[in-house]
Amino acid sequence: MQSFYELSKRIYDMSNPREMRRALIFCARAYFRRAQMRELALFFRRDAILAELAEIYPYVYEQPTRAFFYSKSTFDERARIVESHMLFLREHVQKDVFLGLYRYENVLLWSGIPCMGEQMRASLFFEYGQRKEGLLSVILRLGDASLYQIIFWIAPGRDGLPAMWIGAMQGPNMAHARDVVKQATKACHSYRTKNLVLYIAQAVARTLGLRHIYAVTNRGYYANNHVRVDRKLKTDFSEFWREAGGVDTDDARFMELPLVEARKTMEEVPTRKRAVYRRRFALLDEIDREVTERVAAILR
Repeated sequence: MQSFYELSKRIYDMSNPREMRRALIFCARAYFRRAQMRELALFFRRDAILAELAEIYPYVYEQPTRAFFYSKSTFDERARIVESHMLFLREHVQKDVFLGLYRYENVLLWSGIPCMGEQMRASLFFEYGQRKEGLLSVILRLGDASLYQIIFWIAPGRDGLPAMWIGAMQGPNMAHARDVVKQATKACHSYRTKNLVLYIAQAVARTLGLRHIYAVTNRGYYANNHVRVDRKLKTDFSEFWREAGGVDTDDARFMELPLVEARKTMEEVPTRKRAVYRRRFALLDEIDREVTERVAAILR
């Protein structure tokens, strides 16, 4: 394994004083956890593909040293998350796709529909700025702009079976975001875009063979930057997960979400809305089919 200082130069921008400070803190934390850091290094030397991944994405050594992923996570928990996620992808996803994801390459999930003169589409994508909340994202874009994204990692669930763990859901950060989301919702036959990105994430989880989906609650979010100065929530994770069918677990930091979204029957839909619901369900069925085919195509 490289010295912690040499490793820090690959992770941080040493020309930036703030990044230099982070590098020094990383070195100190890594030194005091040097036995665990050696174990982590041994994991990534277990085969050539994992070793190449660690060269492409050196943040696998940084993430366990910082208070990431969820509230009150420990170093050992974070290290196991990194190992479990990367090992799952190593074993189930084609090599070039697996490594490409950490070179910031997109894997198209849904080719999309026109909206506001742009194409609304979805991809698997990850870049290092998302590493606080997870290790991979399902991102819904309008043109080149991000609408919503689900940031997650893959690790064993409560019963030991592989699960998707959602660390955050992020909304649009653009001018006139409310109007953009309104138009995108209209294009999806009144289906909310944040529900759409979760729907696509559920399809990804099922096709990967994951058996559960867990999501951080307000209590579980790793930081408090989703809380405004007046202590009111900017993003109420718990409320949205519950609306999506989430149920509480014995750990208040997480809720379990369904793998399949529940749908109303046509008998439950008011007559005047049935045409819209039929178009919406047809769109969702097509998205589900495309996502399933595209994810299946990247599996070993």
